[in-house]
Amino acid sequence: AVMVTGVLVKTCLLGALALLCIGTAHADENPCEATDTSPIDYPQALCMSFFFYEAQRSGKLPENNRVPWRGDSALDDGADVGHDLTGGYYDAGDMVKYGFPMSFSITMLAWGLLDFSDGYSKAGQTDYALDAIKWGTDYFIKCYTSTNEFWGQVGNSEIDHYLWERPEVMTEERPSYKIDEENPGTELAAETAAALAASYLVFRDTDADYAEELLALAKELYEFGDNFRGNYDDAIPDAYDSFNGYGDELLWAALWLYRATEDESYLTRAEGHWDEFNFEYSAAFQFSWDDKTAGIYALFWLLDGSQKYLDHLTTYLDYLQNTAPYTPEGLVFLSEWGSNRHAANVAFLALWAAKQGVDTSVNSEWGQDQMDQLLGANSRYNMTFVVGFGDKYPERPHHRSSSCPDPPEVCDFGWAFTQPGPNPHVLYGALVGGPDENGDYEDDRSNYVQNEVACDYNAAYSGALAAVIELI
Repeated sequence: AVMVTGVLVKTCLLGALALLCIGTAHADENPCEATDTSPIDYPQALCMSFFFYEAQRSGKLPENNRVPWRGDSALDDGADVGHDLTGGYYDAGDMVKYGFPMSFSITMLAWGLLDFSDGYSKAGQTDYALDAIKWGTDYFIKCYTSTNEFWGQVGNSEIDHYLWERPEVMTEERPSYKIDEENPGTELAAETAAALAASYLVFRDTDADYAEELLALAKELYEFGDNFRGNYDDAIPDAYDSFNGYGDELLWAALWLYRATEDESYLTRAEGHWDEFNFEYSAAFQFSWDDKTAGIYALFWLLDGSQKYLDHLTTYLDYLQNTAPYTPEGLVFLSEWGSNRHAANVAFLALWAAKQGVDTSVNSEWGQDQMDQLLGANSRYNMTFVVGFGDKYPERPHHRSSSCPDPPEVCDFGWAFTQPGPNPHVLYGALVGGPDENGDYEDDRSNYVQNEVACDYNAAYSGALAAVIELI
């Protein structure tokens, strides 16, 4: 054994070559077989996306866990407040459970499964999608501990982000944060309501009792969010900021409840939110965990059929295709942080619109082109932006558990940021942040803007993959 940059390395080559040894990726097997789809294997990419969600699981893992380097973790979550808050998903490369982006991820996974079910079926991924959704909804049920009391975060960013370790061996404090009547959080309550209502629709034909439980909780959370209004990041100051307020989440939740129940009162309330928050005069730029405006245009038109909602949707899609900034490679560029995620989110909307008969050829071609950019159809780097997919892909995602070597080797900041090689484990299926507007991209573990991964990055992306499989 030799000591290299403070890390004990066993059974490695001696001397200067030791760095090459510790930088060698673990021989993890790809859990997803290649298919005969060409030139891009969309079904394999979709399969791998759900492996990524399994790698993000917190809590006690099931017997069918496919991630060999993950084990049970954070089994005391909620002990500080006397509730079982185990489960759910770690948000990104860190190990905080942020409820707001987590709930949006579940909403989008459910929407993709609902409206591109044939794509999921063709790829053989329906059951994996249901498992991924249920891992989130089971956690949300735990988080609703009393009327108008919902736990929206476990873990503290300042504590968590100053550590680098395997989730299985965490010993730091993981405080729990809630919203309630005295400290309301409308965005969180309403987005979770949307996630549960959408999930009700995907489970109602296979597990009716569970679906009804989700729907009942969705209704209560929507009422909580509407009756006790307040920005959730005031109630949970450590959470991600909600930059555009809670009007979009209230409207989004009302629409999903209307879709789930066909109760006209929810449509009436959605129309009220539209007027109250001046959506008629809104302009969408992104579609994300924080801003649902563009998705509202689509869902409102689907459920109501009014031309004004379709006009808003087509105006937005026209903006994306003809006015929005692009990288030199042709990837629509809506934010420096997680540019790939934003491209995948709007690709989903374009492909969804195509299926609904809205400028079908234009929207399907544009949406597929954006997805192809992510999956390797880019001439500058000739690589995919999905870990483990294709011949060349990001090898150093900013992600704790996959960057840690097998025990008993040390895993800390010194390990992660001094060894230059690939992560010891391949985080199959994870979509990394992506290039800047100039198209510059760096496969660097320390570059969390371009090379971090997150649950919301893969959510609409998964639905868009299913859409391409279904529509091509």
